Amino acid sequence: MKESPSFQSFPLLCSAATMKDALTPKGRQPKEVEASDLGVWEGFCGPLTGLLPYLTPLSSCGNRPLEFTFHNQIYTLVYFHAEEYSSGRALLEDVNDPEQSPPEGLPQDGLGRGTFFEALHSRGLAQMFETFERLSCRAAKALGTKYDKFGPLSALDGSLIDATLSMEWADYSQSTKKAKVHLCFDLQSGIPRQIILTEGKGAERPAADSHLETETTGVMDRGYQDHQRFDAWQNEDKYFVCRIRNNTQRTIVQELPLPEKSPVFFFAEVYLGDEQHRTQNSLRLVGFKVGKKVFWVATNRRDLKAQEIAFIYRLRWEIETFFAWWKKHLNVYHLIARSPYGVMMQLLSGLITYLLIVIYFNWRYSDGPSAKRQEAKKNKSADIRGDEVTLNIVTVGRPSSVINELDQLLGEQLIQHGGGHYDIQPPKQLPYVFR
Repeated sequence: MKESPSFQSFPLLCSAATMKDALTPKGRQPKEVEASDLGVWEGFCGPLTGLLPYLTPLSSCGNRPLEFTFHNQIYTLVYFHAEEYSSGRALLEDVNDPEQSPPEGLPQDGLGRGTFFEALHSRGLAQMFETFERLSCRAAKALGTKYDKFGPLSALDGSLIDATLSMEWADYSQSTKKAKVHLCFDLQSGIPRQIILTEGKGAERPAADSHLETETTGVMDRGYQDHQRFDAWQNEDKYFVCRIRNNTQRTIVQELPLPEKSPVFFFAEVYLGDEQHRTQNSLRLVGFKVGKKVFWVATNRRDLKAQEIAFIYRLRWEIETFFAWWKKHLNVYHLIARSPYGVMMQLLSGLITYLLIVIYFNWRYSDGPSAKRQEAKKNKSADIRGDEVTLNIVTVGRPSSVINELDQLLGEQLIQHGGGHYDIQPPKQLPYVFR
């Protein structure tokens, strides 16, 4: 057995022979690694193994040392998402099964219900954010940029999470409780970068103030239209490409040349709004059609052509695709926590699991996932424990069997990556709020 992988470089097992032909993207061959070199679970969690010693230590509040350490906690939560457990109880039943050995990193002597849920609701959040930030930076640098000429691009969007009536903090309506996730998604590398959690009624526009960074272009839908913020962002050298409502009034300052044979039918420098709500700074406005649907997109990126602005806005759909995949395959919206602290722990561990999958795929194919989704047959997974991983993403029911081929996790065409690199610094402060 070789030494444990480092954070800088870690090998992973190649695909199982039975799945290689079905799941290998055309034109690319997986790198060959001896099966005896490293178990899939250890390889999959290699980035975690390398970075955990460098995180801020999580200390016990009493005289006794922690038995359920942050190392155990994050491995357990990643295992929960990777195996797509239906509940915390199902996870604990499997971890405590005397006939099976838990994977490396999980408690080897059993895990009590009280211990697991007490830790979920009360400790490890700062370390979880630190892990997420480090992994997202690593993934972004490894994957590079797809559209170098546009500079850093971040899609901003929110997504509702169904909550229980006992979650009083998740205010949404008189009869329904919901929480809302506000996500900043890096369109250049196809990975999540920041997350904010609020009650279901939490407005999306204030979250954009936290997400937008200088010299980064935020790509947003109509829910983020705010003329005062448009002015403030321009004054702060923050760039945006934002769809606006079709009935928004505009005052044309200068009409700009239209591209030939293009869906773009309007391009001009304008002021937005009526006399009481008019922007103080002018901006560019592009009108284009996709089928029978008309889109109006405002931006302060004056270095871009009209069709490039339209193209950047259409990239925003990648965050919608990510939300759909994340919900379906990593079970992040099936809440096992009720407090805002615990919900954020569950969401962050789901994002970390996704980043581990992306890093694996980049190692294996030197690219992002771009294969068409392959539906795995429910009864075709191997039964391997110990050095192998139990990642049963696409099966149903209690995960009693094992899938040691991680490609099945990455069925949707989520991200395609090209060359080039740029440094992305982690947020200056923890990007979450509880209201």
